[in-house]
Amino acid sequence: MSSNMRSIVASRRLLTAPLFIPLTFLFLFLFPQASPAKEKRGVVTVDVHLKAPAGAKEVRLWLPYPMSDENQEITDVVVKGDYADMGVYRLGKSGESILYARWDRPARDRTLSYSFRVTRKEVMDKDFPPKEFPLSRGEFRAYLGPTASGPTEEKIKALADDITRGKPSILGKAQAIYDWTVENMHRDPNVKGCGLGEVEVLLGTLGGKCADIHSVFVALARAAGVPAREIYGLRLPSGKEGEITRWQHCWAEFYLPGKGWVVVDPADVRKIILEKKITLEEANPYRIYYFGAVDANRVEFGTGKEVVLNPPQAGEPLAYFMYPYAEADGKALNEDLYGFNIGYTIGFRQM
Repeated sequence: MSSNMRSIVASRRLLTAPLFIPLTFLFLFLFPQASPAKEKRGVVTVDVHLKAPAGAKEVRLWLPYPMSDENQEITDVVVKGDYADMGVYRLGKSGESILYARWDRPARDRTLSYSFRVTRKEVMDKDFPPKEFPLSRGEFRAYLGPTASGPTEEKIKALADDITRGKPSILGKAQAIYDWTVENMHRDPNVKGCGLGEVEVLLGTLGGKCADIHSVFVALARAAGVPAREIYGLRLPSGKEGEITRWQHCWAEFYLPGKGWVVVDPADVRKIILEKKITLEEANPYRIYYFGAVDANRVEFGTGKEVVLNPPQAGEPLAYFMYPYAEADGKALNEDLYGFNIGYTIGFRQM
């Protein structure tokens, strides 16, 4: 065969060969308007004007306090106010940090301003190992067991077994549960805040917000033998600035031996379906993206559930710690978990 003929044959092979495109690249190419920023930088400011009784002798406030990790850098923290004392404390079980302030005498106003600079990266964990290592169940006991709102026995176990039937691997089970969650649950805009995450109730309604949807994912994963946990944080706007007082957000992770913690966000898939008014099939690129990836428009606070704060609150344990919490003379100021009534605003300004 002549050199010219070999060139023609090679060209034809290139033209007719199958084109393999990574799913993440395909998502970004087809949906550039939905492409998350590779990095988000800005300043978050929490302004508190506590609506506490003027005559209260002691008023206490707890705020989520994000820390730097491999996905986010927190710097330039500034805290000021008319409090008597203030400090940063750690939660024992889950390890996240808390900003705590205390006022020790009656006062007409009690104020605190807290700001920090955040650089948040898009998380992309799609390079799954071809072979799974054995899972040390003892090491991950805390991420395999039930919680008060997320049982893993009886009905939940039966459903998890049904969803993951024929899926022997951790990755296969996690993918099956993620797919079931996306296909069967829906975002209910009437739910207050991010929801309470009461799994048995949610399996009856199949509707909720992000904490609800991810509580179901985590409970089913754990029941199937997949270590999993919720991640609690705050959503950042896609624009340059804005008020984000009610923009708390929850996502989830499962542990894959040989890889580590892998992020998922089926709730954002359902949010996109609702807001864009698209079908499940039309949402497939988002569904592919949010298994093993999340955008940069978020700040992580921690993973704690059934939280006893530090210093301990007088009230009952919190379902999770993603919203400010306050007490006056040992009584909760929060009307509910979300505490929108206690007097705070959260703002963001891009840098």
